[in-house]
Amino acid sequence: MSFPTLSTSRFVLREFVQNDIDAVFRGLSHPQIIAHYGVSYDTRDDTRMQMDWFHQISAEQSGIWWAVCAADSPDALLGACGFNDRNHEHRHADIGYWLLPEHWGHGVMRECLPAALGYGFGVLGLHRVAAEVEPENVRSSSLLAGLGFVHEGTRRECEFKDGRYLDLADYGLLRQEWRGR
Repeated sequence: MSFPTLSTSRFVLREFVQNDIDAVFRGLSHPQIIAHYGVSYDTRDDTRMQMDWFHQISAEQSGIWWAVCAADSPDALLGACGFNDRNHEHRHADIGYWLLPEHWGHGVMRECLPAALGYGFGVLGLHRVAAEVEPENVRSSSLLAGLGFVHEGTRRECEFKDGRYLDLADYGLLRQEWRGR
């Protein structure tokens, strides 16, 4: 099966290609992004692990991540979004996303995540999609709430990052809640 390309009015969500490595490294080494993101890389060479992961989860059917690009410039990466930790038996997956800071505040993920969610609930047959957000990341929490995700609770000091324990807010969206939107 070929990799699914998704489109919105302004954006294309496409498969990652090796030419994306510089933009992925830029994103996953950018202090503003990695401040609230669970993955980071120190070198471009290290970023190859991330590029391999994008292809590995797709091949294993344990997830799928898209390169987010402007429709009029599909070779230039703006960010990424997708599903990982997909559980086929229970029909759920985690959603994640990141965006280069110069594109923040322009509704990119507000437009792209519904396309990904539609694919997840439709083609992948998911029943539940979950997200974890550091409570300080107010923009991400607001984005999820605007998409219909429900704040289900906060796990206290459940992750250790940069020498300190972090809380993680758990969000969930069920298929019937998505269909009702």
